Amino acid sequence: MSRLVQIRNAHERRVAVVDEPHLRLLDGIDSVYALACEALALGRPLDDLIAARTGPESLLYDEVYAGTSPWRLTAPVDHPEPAHCLVSGTGLTHLGSAAHRQAMHGKDDADLTDSMRMFRSGLEGGRPEAGVAGAAPEWFFKGTGAILRGPGDALDLPPFASDGGEEAELAGVYLIDAEGQPRRIGMATANEFSDHALEKTNYLNLAASKLRTCALGPEVVTNPRFDLVPGEVAIERGGARIWTKAIATGDGAMCHSLANLEHHHFKYDAHRQPGDLHVHFYGADSLSFGAGLTLMDGDVMVVQFEGFGRALRNPLSVAAPSRAAVAVSPL
Repeated sequence: MSRLVQIRNAHERRVAVVDEPHLRLLDGIDSVYALACEALALGRPLDDLIAARTGPESLLYDEVYAGTSPWRLTAPVDHPEPAHCLVSGTGLTHLGSAAHRQAMHGKDDADLTDSMRMFRSGLEGGRPEAGVAGAAPEWFFKGTGAILRGPGDALDLPPFASDGGEEAELAGVYLIDAEGQPRRIGMATANEFSDHALEKTNYLNLAASKLRTCALGPEVVTNPRFDLVPGEVAIERGGARIWTKAIATGDGAMCHSLANLEHHHFKYDAHRQPGDLHVHFYGADSLSFGAGLTLMDGDVMVVQFEGFGRALRNPLSVAAPSRAAVAVSPL
């Protein structure tokens, strides 16, 4: 297992492996994408290549993480052509997620929502035996790599939005090889970030509620444990924590197996185009929105999972509301 970060200064980008309290820079590598492509080209395991590329240069992680170094953390993975990075997700995967969705839409167990029906199909068929496709989970599209943000970057509440709230998750990072085979680079702490107020107005607005910026990092972890991963999500306002909750993800906290989630994402030919990068969110366990909290401009969303490195911290940036229409002109 390796923990990788992408960093940049005013002049260059680098990749480093976390070796607390240091970041050890990799020689001749400026992106995790390039590193993964090289591993494929050489036919070498990714962790072996990381060890071979780790050079003598190092930085103090505390300084980079705090923003006091000339080097800055970025999202731990990106594609040189953002349009070739597909950002997507899977919902209703966690054992506690359906209760939050059911409550959001004001239904009780006698009047099941479509969400609860889909969740129950996952409970019944989301863990098939090896090599067999199970029940399909909920799937949604978030955007291209243009929406990815890194540690410390603001997540935007656009002028047309109803709300913006965190979704603390892990996300898988995948590269499609030359034969169209998905290859998992690793997993990263993630904040999927959605407009829950818009979704609450009508479940059919869920697709639009997902078209928002989202964050990864600081680290992408190769070959992590995914059996049961405890974590914590928190909201800070004015330097003080106003809400926090213990959360969990991994196979032990989900009604779908990882293999089943991956099958249903990559079963589509369009999702197996050589050279493409995929960032796929595995689903959330708990939301501050479900606890009745409305985030405000400047609030900081904090997500951390055991074994996945340092916390992901992102402030909320709220744009002034606007009803102005986007005008389209003929060519």
